[in-house]
Amino acid sequence: MRFFGETQELAARLGISCSFETHRSRSLFNPWSTLAILERLPDLRLTCDFSHWVVVMERQLDEEWDVVREVAKHAHHIHARVGYAQGPQVPHPAAPEYLGALVSHQRYWEEIWAIQRERGDAYTTMTPEFGPDGYLQCKPFTGEPVADLWAINSWMGKNEYAHFHDWHARMA
Repeated sequence: MRFFGETQELAARLGISCSFETHRSRSLFNPWSTLAILERLPDLRLTCDFSHWVVVMERQLDEEWDVVREVAKHAHHIHARVGYAQGPQVPHPAAPEYLGALVSHQRYWEEIWAIQRERGDAYTTMTPEFGPDGYLQCKPFTGEPVADLWAINSWMGKNEYAHFHDWHARMA
């Protein structure tokens, strides 16, 4: 609490934007501890990477919608990575076997967008964040990646750009 509070004060004093990522093995590692922190620091801004929570909980967040909505109120930025019950990153978000995980994450992001829209935010930001550092699955013995990381992030960026514009048009 002290770290987050002092960091918020420092960012305000310097006039810079500051947000903290929801990330496993960190203070914001699950929905419930994050809510407890937000109750004490209601102005804390978050970079929402719900893929970490999915792997910590070993399920999608659909049953925790009230938590998703509350945390979305603090969203400053989105890390667009798709997690599944056994890992923070599906091998490729376009793969049909991971469609359910992709659709769940898109619902979380739509909730963030809806709240940002209600709040009157002029913009939203999202970064495709599929990574190699222990995230990208590799074939046994060879270490060869199962997919091209650049292609995954490019697909995710293009897909979510279109998804956002489709969502925005439906909301108009």
